[in-house]
Amino acid sequence: MDLLTLFGIALALAMDAFAVALGAGLILQPLTRRHLFRLGFHFGLFQALMPVIGWLAGLTIQHWIAAYDHWVAFALLAFVGARMVREAFADDDPDKAGSDPTRGLTLILLSVATSIDALAVGLSLALVGVSIWLPATIIGLVAGVLTVIGMLLGRRIGAAWGRRVEVAGGLVLIGIGLRILLEHTLFS
Repeated sequence: MDLLTLFGIALALAMDAFAVALGAGLILQPLTRRHLFRLGFHFGLFQALMPVIGWLAGLTIQHWIAAYDHWVAFALLAFVGARMVREAFADDDPDKAGSDPTRGLTLILLSVATSIDALAVGLSLALVGVSIWLPATIIGLVAGVLTVIGMLLGRRIGAAWGRRVEVAGGLVLIGIGLRILLEHTLFS
């Protein structure tokens, strides 16, 4: 597999992570280096590990995963997005810090939800006999970098729009989940 194709795959896989990071940057005010590191590291790590897991699984579970991976991604993103919207409306204290998507269960759910497609890519690479280590490394690095860029862009937008953007961030996550679901059901 040539490097141009590999970078194209990595960019395509990183788009969900970028969009989620943009939403995270919107709600994290102030956005710290720790936030950037945690989300960038976890998204990059999960994006790198999922193709390896998919590659190792090979043909044995491909038909099971393909049947419901889009449902899992939708459920995880919709859950986190709905929680963000609910917390935005429930927050009566404007000085209270919003939810932090770079911590705890939310971080894990987002990391899994944005990397499920990478699992399928790993399965595909196993089918064509490609070694997984270089692709997994490039996929992880690209996802980590685009996550940080997305958060920084989100911070600029969030600083201009205020805390109301937490609702928009939640709706973006739900929209990403819905897009994944529709792409795999109606438009496949």
